[in-house]
Amino acid sequence: MKKISIGLIAASVVAIMAVVIVIIAWPFGIVGAGERGVLLRWGAVTDKVVGEGLYVRVPIMDRVVLMDVKILKEEVVATAASKDLQTVNSKVALNYHVDPEKVADIYQDIGVDYRVRLIDPALQESVKSTTAKYTAEELITKREQVRDDIRSHLVEKLEPRGILIDDFNIVDFQFSAAFDQAIELKVTAEQSALAAKNKLEQIKFEAEQKIAEARGKAEALRIESAALQSSPQILQLRALEKWDGKLPAVMGDGSTPFVDVTSLIRR
Repeated sequence: MKKISIGLIAASVVAIMAVVIVIIAWPFGIVGAGERGVLLRWGAVTDKVVGEGLYVRVPIMDRVVLMDVKILKEEVVATAASKDLQTVNSKVALNYHVDPEKVADIYQDIGVDYRVRLIDPALQESVKSTTAKYTAEELITKREQVRDDIRSHLVEKLEPRGILIDDFNIVDFQFSAAFDQAIELKVTAEQSALAAKNKLEQIKFEAEQKIAEARGKAEALRIESAALQSSPQILQLRALEKWDGKLPAVMGDGSTPFVDVTSLIRR
């Protein structure tokens, strides 16, 4: 019974060792989609980059380290001081990918943890140095320009190291409560001033209309007065325009009255 147990243990050990040897000595491997393989020979980085698909290596001597070259996203919050010494918390988002042609250099210089060792520090430094060039108000009013400046700074720092920038965005700016209140008061004051200006313009417009109307009436009266002075017949025309068509019952100079017989007959 004891011999059987020893035999089983020995067989198990042999089987495990055989599996380990097969794994170590297995010459084939696969590089997945969106990956590249860095070939190490005796632990040293070679200049050979393994593309997607099946590859063959020399067992024990060669090892392939997989590097992701897909587009990745990194978000950080950077605290910085603006040009006017306001504290600004900037949340930014970076889309990037590793240059497939430089994966060996990145692994050689930085390793696989390039996000923590290279990208995050570059983001922090770029945001802080750019923020210091603008006042807090300009960070809001010139947001696109600030974004482009930070992106240019990142391109300058990262692309020579093999990190390519696909997109960069400023997600949010957060200021102190005191600054937010000051901005709100300023906006309210500007809106009130604009409303007052619009009201003043309306009053001015209405006054100009009244002046124009009065001038028009005065000009009409002047023209009419001049016309009356030059032609008395116009007075008779105005009287006829106002006449209702009825003759007075009695007309004359007082000595010989004229009686409207038509009106008497109707009675």
